[in-house]
Amino acid sequence: MDVAELKGLLEEGNKTIAALRSEVDSIKGKQDGYDAAKIAKIEGDLAQTLSQKTALEGQLAAERKRIDEMEIKLNRPGRPGTGGSAEEDAHKTALFDYMRKGAMGGAEAALYEAERKATDTRIATPASGGYALPKEIAAQLNKQLVDISPIRGIARVVTVGTADYHELVDLNGFGTEWLGETSTHNQTNTPDLADVVPTFGELSAYPRATRQSMNDLFFDVEAWLISRGAEAMAKAEGVAFITGDGTNKPTGFLAGPAPLSTADAARAFGTLQYIASGAASALATAPWDTLKDMMYGLKAGHRQNAKWVMNSLTLAAHAKAKDSTGQYLLTPAVREGDPDTMLGKGIVVAEDMPIVAANAFPIAFGDFKAGYLIADIPSWWMLRDEITLPGYVKFPMSRRLGGKLLDTNAIKLLKIALS
Repeated sequence: MDVAELKGLLEEGNKTIAALRSEVDSIKGKQDGYDAAKIAKIEGDLAQTLSQKTALEGQLAAERKRIDEMEIKLNRPGRPGTGGSAEEDAHKTALFDYMRKGAMGGAEAALYEAERKATDTRIATPASGGYALPKEIAAQLNKQLVDISPIRGIARVVTVGTADYHELVDLNGFGTEWLGETSTHNQTNTPDLADVVPTFGELSAYPRATRQSMNDLFFDVEAWLISRGAEAMAKAEGVAFITGDGTNKPTGFLAGPAPLSTADAARAFGTLQYIASGAASALATAPWDTLKDMMYGLKAGHRQNAKWVMNSLTLAAHAKAKDSTGQYLLTPAVREGDPDTMLGKGIVVAEDMPIVAANAFPIAFGDFKAGYLIADIPSWWMLRDEITLPGYVKFPMSRRLGGKLLDTNAIKLLKIALS
């Protein structure tokens, strides 16, 4: 699907949202009261439309990036038609021959091993059960992860060389004082530092292709590996960054200590603050006010870069709601590439966020670059398995990564509760 087609579908999506909103207004305007069943159906249609719109926006961004990267490759010096240096192309050729045939020739294997040792000695070797992915392919996989994984796209991401990684958070800041020209300098308070240690795990995916397709001369091994591998990895890590329990995986931002309603200064470091919806098992009757409480509960520095995070169903519930002046809470983007907004802040649709239910936390709002840390160990490795599933060739892929809450004052949650 080309860019023009994707843009057309996005425009149709915005028209559908407007039509569904109009239908809700029409139902609410009837004197005989609401038709609850019909409104519930509209909410479902609206959620589906919003989810499809988010997916199309991702496809459009990916397509534009693919075109940009193709143009860069066409202008890059190297062997004609490959877009890279002779060494990089030979490295990739060795890997693709392994994927197609299950073995490397002597010269290719030697080249591959030399490149592996030059880039990362921690990566598994063929003898220990895996081949390292070439740097260029690994970089493309990482780019795809950012495009697909919603939390990765807004969090702080660092590349580390070991799972023993620590990051310090300054809780109070350095003390200061005003002085005259000849005033005595007093000792100011030293900062109070907290040590954040992400929990790590090894994430594996198992993309597979038929044996016949792998032997097809025109089968694009590189594109297939990148798209299938990144999609599977992104879906799995997306869950972990939200609700991961920290056992051989990242600790999700909803999996820390039980959130409290107390303000920043009164909570222990590592605990998030929640704002109650005001209803035992539903959103607030006046969600505008609840969202403003979440928004202005953040310090101004965090509020500047903050975004809303919720799933499509929760977004649909807000998309049809209005404030006291009759304005819709959700403002669809008017320009291509811009996000939909609420209260002027962008919305990130993460389908792994909880649904609206008693004691659930269906909405997060915050500066995730300050609030959540993702640590990547850049090694990617892969095996070739043509035994366990007859007729198919499976390629178990693996990488190591970690994650944990960073500054818990930078993220606020909505809790479905009375108080």
